[in-house]
Amino acid sequence: MPWISSAKEGRKRATSSWFNMASLSPLLVAVLCLLLALTGRLRAESCIAVYWGQNGYEKGLREACATGNYEYVLIAFLNQFGGGQIPQMNLAGHCVPSSGTCTFLSNDIRSCQENYNVKVMLSLGGGIGNYTLTSKDDAKEVATYIWNNFLGGSSFNRPLGNAVLDGVDLDIEGGGTDHYDDLVRYLKAYSTAEKKVYLSAAPQCVFPDAHLQPAIDTGLLDYVWVQFYNNWVCQYDPADPSRFKEAWRKWSVINASEVFLGLPASPAAAGSGFIDIGNLTRIVLPFVKKSEKYGGMMLWSRYDDWISGYSNLAKDYVCPDRRLYSISPTLVASSSV
Repeated sequence: MPWISSAKEGRKRATSSWFNMASLSPLLVAVLCLLLALTGRLRAESCIAVYWGQNGYEKGLREACATGNYEYVLIAFLNQFGGGQIPQMNLAGHCVPSSGTCTFLSNDIRSCQENYNVKVMLSLGGGIGNYTLTSKDDAKEVATYIWNNFLGGSSFNRPLGNAVLDGVDLDIEGGGTDHYDDLVRYLKAYSTAEKKVYLSAAPQCVFPDAHLQPAIDTGLLDYVWVQFYNNWVCQYDPADPSRFKEAWRKWSVINASEVFLGLPASPAAAGSGFIDIGNLTRIVLPFVKKSEKYGGMMLWSRYDDWISGYSNLAKDYVCPDRRLYSISPTLVASSSV
């Protein structure tokens, strides 16, 4: 087989971050997948994001990552910032960030990143809080605070300890509507070739979003998980899915890398918008997966998902076809013996 012709070639291919299975014949792909499955080197992606932090009974962050159901965990929320305020986090019953009792989460964050390949991000905003950005300079100050206290900067008082989060999520549901585009630009400026700062947003399903559209229009967001719940105008209605489909078509062509379907993880997780697994897998996912920018599904919240088991039932159906599997970058090197 030419792709394992020598150890030197194996080492050369091992430097690539992605092994292009499309270049192989169907027979070789099948054989390779079988071998990898038998050796544990083939891992089905979950393509699911989940919000964690707003219910003390949802168990720990590490436990959420260890399920293997999530590719992104969004720590919610930094719900006070801007306007000269001292930024504050609210992590419900888990711990009190302002008192320094949440630094133990550093070990959980690192475990999620290193052991389970989960991106862990800080979510700003939420439905309850006191946040606003009053100017471009205010946005810069907030970005600097986030960089020093949660990302790659340094501070003597990092609320979650010394672990470096992978990025920042915007779940802006109130306050002013200005300068989030400035915040996104300042945060993205911290990205380097060695350490990327991932950015995401969770707009309401009505298009355009009242708070986040300017930030989305910057084209700097990696992920946009649209909240298709708590809004009869655009959430899925099995009796009349036309409004949902029209809203999805609008969101699926925005200037962002990937667009996710945001759903409640149980009927109790939101006032409306829950989709049962049957409708999700037979109707909704086949429709949204036709979009080139479809990236997966976002769930609110980890607690509701832990109770309902929704992600367990959905995970095998969620990923876009282009991301059915991920392969270790050292695959070919270890196979070329």
